[in-house]
Amino acid sequence: MNIYVGNLPYSIDRDQLRECFAQFGEVRAARIVTERESGKSKGYGFVDMDNDAEANEAIAKLNGTDIGGRKVVVNEARPREDRPARGSRY
Repeated sequence: MNIYVGNLPYSIDRDQLRECFAQFGEVRAARIVTERESGKSKGYGFVDMDNDAEANEAIAKLNGTDIGGRKVVVNEARPREDRPARGSRY
């Protein structure tokens, strides 16, 4: 299951994010979304867990908790919707 994690502190790295979720089961991947040019965190990321039961437990127990001084939003990631190309008005 792909899990969205929002309102992350900008200082957190993917290893720390992985550790938060590893207590609930095996984490296949964890990534922090960053700005292209600066490489700075955008304050959200994604965690992949193979076992849906473990993923759902992580979502239930971590949503609204404090990580690094911020209350995080944790839920199942929605599929990315098609968006118009940048710079296109139509």
